Amino acid sequence: MTKATSSNIKKTLAALIIALMLPMQAYAADQADLMNKIDDLSKQLEQVKQQLQDIQKNDDTKEQRLSKVEKKSESSSKPSPIEFSGDYRFRYDSLAGKTADGYNFNDVLGQMLGGPAAQLVKASDIKNNSLMTNRLGLNIKAKATEDITVKARLVMYKVWGHDTSGPVTGSNAFFADKSSIFDGNVSHIPEDNALRVDQVYATWSNIFGQPIWFSVGRRPSTGGAPTNLRQNKEQEGSAGTPGLLVDYAFDGMTLGVAPDIDAMPGAYAKLCYGRGFDSGFRTDVQNLKDVDMLGLQFSPYSTENLSAVFQWNRAFNLFGFPETNTSASFGKNTNLGDIDQFGGVITGKIEKLGPGDLNLFTSTAASITHPNTNLVTVLAGGNTIPVGGMLYDAPGFGGTKQDKTGYSVYLGGRYDIVKTSTKIGAEYNYGSKNWITFTPASDDMWTSKLGTRGNVYEVYLIQDLNQKAISRFGKAYLRLGYQNYQFNYTGSNNWVGSPKKITELNNPMNAQMFSPLKTARDLYLT
Repeated sequence: MTKATSSNIKKTLAALIIALMLPMQAYAADQADLMNKIDDLSKQLEQVKQQLQDIQKNDDTKEQRLSKVEKKSESSSKPSPIEFSGDYRFRYDSLAGKTADGYNFNDVLGQMLGGPAAQLVKASDIKNNSLMTNRLGLNIKAKATEDITVKARLVMYKVWGHDTSGPVTGSNAFFADKSSIFDGNVSHIPEDNALRVDQVYATWSNIFGQPIWFSVGRRPSTGGAPTNLRQNKEQEGSAGTPGLLVDYAFDGMTLGVAPDIDAMPGAYAKLCYGRGFDSGFRTDVQNLKDVDMLGLQFSPYSTENLSAVFQWNRAFNLFGFPETNTSASFGKNTNLGDIDQFGGVITGKIEKLGPGDLNLFTSTAASITHPNTNLVTVLAGGNTIPVGGMLYDAPGFGGTKQDKTGYSVYLGGRYDIVKTSTKIGAEYNYGSKNWITFTPASDDMWTSKLGTRGNVYEVYLIQDLNQKAISRFGKAYLRLGYQNYQFNYTGSNNWVGSPKKITELNNPMNAQMFSPLKTARDLYLT
């Protein structure tokens, strides 16, 4: 290779290197600019990330707040240990009745003591075209522990335009169960504006982990099956008592057991004790005994569509008259004897029978008196006159002491039309001459129809108002009904003295303290 050739090669290589370096410098310049842009983008990205973190932090705070609110909401939707409910009722009654010809007992007694001859009191019409009442009930249910519950009911019940029970008791009463307000019917007869304790009792369930319960207090012993149907109320279940036997506000206690038997769903048995009257301290002068009741109830089958309940109960040492009946005409109160009752009620429901459901019931009972020799006395002309014992007249009025048996039947049903929320009911009950029951707390204005010695017919219509309930207790309805009483014997719902046939009261020896009603009617709207 010549010197000239080598020089040419070097020049060529130098030119090539220079040519290659020119785009590298341009690339370097472009890369520097790109890196600057990347740095700017990175700074912007960091700012965005910081903003996102701030937003996330705010969202987390809001989520925590929402979670707390949700937890509070969940806790507030759980059942409260204390529940409140209540009811208000307006009632309108148009009452009409007719007395029988008869003699007034005080007039006959006056004649026996040397006064003027007693005159036959002719039959007359009795009526109150517009008896209106208000009733307010407040219910409280509190769980003290998992298995101990306390329930209470407070009631105010009064006549429009009157602050006493005068329009329905005293001289305006025709029957013993409505003649005065006493422990067995207080809060169930219109009286005044006071809010009184109708029920309050505690129940301990699942004792020792077994299906056993014990309950004590002012008992839920009123409004029992099947009377709940016409009142548009649910059946009390094992807490209640057959309405034909007992509708009496009792203080007492219950011990019950409800074994789980496949062949006998809902079966239970319970032993009940009640105090009907406390006589106070006993002295040489005051020997009146307490009035107590003992009962045994058994249900072999109790479901929503079929229920059977049977009961025996005995009232011990029944008083001659309630402690609040302190009329000057009566002498010293006394115990008249005991009364046994046997009976039961079967209720059933046939669903989807035509456009509705059919509720049916049948109930029957018997009463047996066990009188002692004590007699109720009255004061007249400075004399104490014996007048009657337990379902018998004093010997001076031709009576003799003896046990007497009476019986009663109670039948009826209610058809519930589902689409229109309409309920149509009809009931019939009959009581024999010597039938006696314990139902002074009934919702009937004349007298407890289930203690009537005769026949009572009743029809009613209940229309539920299709208003949206704001609580699970919410319900509104109207009830229109008609009762027709036909009395065969005197003394319904009274165990003092012998019953007399209504058609035989024109004999002075059959004189009555209460004006004897032959018929009575009640058209009511609630």
